Amino acid sequence: MNHELHLENIKCSGCANSIRHGLIKISGVHDVQVDIDHGIINVNADENVLREVILEKLQSMGYPETGKGSVLTTATSYVSCMIGRVTSKE
Repeated sequence: MNHELHLENIKCSGCANSIRHGLIKISGVHDVQVDIDHGIINVNADENVLREVILEKLQSMGYPETGKGSVLTTATSYVSCMIGRVTSKE
């Protein structure tokens, strides 16, 4: 099953790396593609992986669905971005 999600706060490859690493840890998620320019991700997952579980994980990382963000999620996304930049260099 493919989930296409439109997200806020995707700014760079560090954000994309964090999103991929965060979502692939969810059991049943097989692949995550991130379109940085358009703020869209595609998640390929088993049918039993609920969209809400994916969205909760993204929200906790600072990448809410478009229109559902806040100052807190924006700040959180900067932390996730920096973690993504560091882990991509390892």
